[in-house]
Amino acid sequence: MAQVTKGNVFRDLGFDREEAEDLAMRTYLMAELRKFIKKRNMTQAKAAEFFGIPRPKISYIQNGKIDKLSIDYLVRLLSNTGGQLKYSFKQPTKKQVEAARRAA
Repeated sequence: MAQVTKGNVFRDLGFDREEAEDLAMRTYLMAELRKFIKKRNMTQAKAAEFFGIPRPKISYIQNGKIDKLSIDYLVRLLSNTGGQLKYSFKQPTKKQVEAARRAA
């Protein structure tokens, strides 16, 4: 039977809270970069030239090698697209804070 996640898939896979959030953020940022590259029909070489980075870094992005690139690096790349990065943080409820304390 398939299990459906309602939160962070990395947390469901057993990563601690901090690492799961980091992995989820990097996954999201890489997906946005892949969309940008695909929408413009860029080859890896053209994307590398556009971003001013070595082609293997584009390969990491295209192949989801999330352990190879930091959040900071990915944000810098996205800032080169001319797009607007939006971010948000939803404040936890008291119940969620207590659950997080118990889980830590």
